[in-house]
Amino acid sequence: MSITAINQQLLRAIGVGIAVVRGDDFQFVFSNAPFADWFGKPDPGSPLQDVLHDIDMDGVRAALDQTGRYSGEISVKLKRRTLVIALSISGADEETNDLFVVECQNITRIRELESMIDSYSSMVERNTRELEREKERVERLLLNLMPRTVYEEFKTFGVVTPQLYESVSVVMLDFVDFTRFSTNHDPTVTLGELNDIFTAFDRIAEQFGCERIKTIGDAYLAVAGMPEPSPDHMRAVANCAVRFIRYLERRNQSHQYKWEARIGLGTGSAVGSVVGIQKYVYDVFGSAVNLAARLQAFANPMCVVAPDSMKEFLVEEFHLDDLGKQEIRSFGEMRLMRISPGIELARKAGRF
Repeated sequence: MSITAINQQLLRAIGVGIAVVRGDDFQFVFSNAPFADWFGKPDPGSPLQDVLHDIDMDGVRAALDQTGRYSGEISVKLKRRTLVIALSISGADEETNDLFVVECQNITRIRELESMIDSYSSMVERNTRELEREKERVERLLLNLMPRTVYEEFKTFGVVTPQLYESVSVVMLDFVDFTRFSTNHDPTVTLGELNDIFTAFDRIAEQFGCERIKTIGDAYLAVAGMPEPSPDHMRAVANCAVRFIRYLERRNQSHQYKWEARIGLGTGSAVGSVVGIQKYVYDVFGSAVNLAARLQAFANPMCVVAPDSMKEFLVEEFHLDDLGKQEIRSFGEMRLMRISPGIELARKAGRF
């Protein structure tokens, strides 16, 4: 290789460590200043492996024999910092290979940037997974607050249009002596009991196509016929009500604390919508809800009371007792009836 060719290569390699070694024994012939800054100035005649301590000479020889070029990386401890050096060795003369040019480039910053990018990518992926989990958690929470169809509208448009449902039925349950129980017991006991019971009620409501709208303290409100219309909404709430009572009866046989409830049923129109902007909740209003709340107060413990207007829809499946006419606030005089399981329901429940 001519001096001119070597000088041209050195000029192209400004900022790059350059050394020239002999082809037979890899002893140094030349090295420039950047090379000396990183590895120290090699003595003439020193072999390459004595200066580049981490280099794999067997790998170098094999690569040069096969392709005429070797590429790799080595680490250099320079004061308090470790540098990553990209190493390239190739023949200075392709015909004779009596000299090899060793090119070294500091890629520490590149590797640091790659590490930063990898770290950032991992952080983004982790944050994305956390956001997905948070999204699922919020979705589950919202689905506990509102029906799925209402949630889909809320998610899509950010608002829920109030909807009037002409014909729905409502079941309203309230526990007997709840205030005394909550006063005499630790709050964790009270909440644990309510959580256990309401979870069972939710399963029963779902079984019969009812949607639990809310709980207020010890009150439990579920509705049938909204947001999806149902021709059997009266039978649905009646089935829920008698099974709520049956569940409490069975639970009282094996649990320390005994619970009794009064249940009122109502039927008629209702409006459903999301109430509030920041602390929003799905709620229902209307005559069906008000009627269920009024009739719940007329029920004896562990009894279900419904308006006589539901009779023709329930008479074949349930046992109905006439309670006569009662004056209902905001509704005037109304004939009421007490609902209990019919023969088939009682047999399925194990009463006969």
